[in-house]
This record gives sequence, C-alpha cells and structure tokens, in this order.
Amino acid sequence: MENQEQPSQETKERWNQDPENWIWGIFYYNREDKRLMPPKRIPFMGWTVNFANRNSVFLFVFIMLIIILFIVFITEFKK
Repeated sequence: MENQEQPSQETKERWNQDPENWIWGIFYYNREDKRLMPPKRIPFMGWTVNFANRNSVFLFVFIMLIIILFIVFITEFKK
C-alpha cells in the first residue's frame, strides 16, 4: 500500500485557482486532487465535483439519480 502524504492547504488552493484545472471555467478536472468535492473557485458558493476522480463522478450520478427519483415519486403521488 502506498503511503501518500496529504497535500498542504497552499497546494489545494493553488490547484483550485489554476485555470488549467477548470474546463470551460466551470468543470473542475484535476487528477492530482483526490478530494471528492473540492470547493468552487469562489469558496462561499459551495463545492463542485472533481470530474477527474472516478469516485467523485459516481457520487455525482448517485445524487442526481436520488433527486430524479424523488421528483418522479412526488409527481406520481400528486396524481
């Protein structure tokens, strides 16, 4: 098992501010960053998905499926 050192706060901030890690300025894509939900460029706006991390994408799809199922359930229940 490889013992990976956690990146420093400065490294995380540098990754977050680097325009090369943002596709079209809105999709975060950084293979070095292992966080599932890193903060957005403007931190008070919440978190984003790291599309370079497979587990992060799975989490995003799972959350979207839950939301869609909830909407379908609510609309069927109202009928």
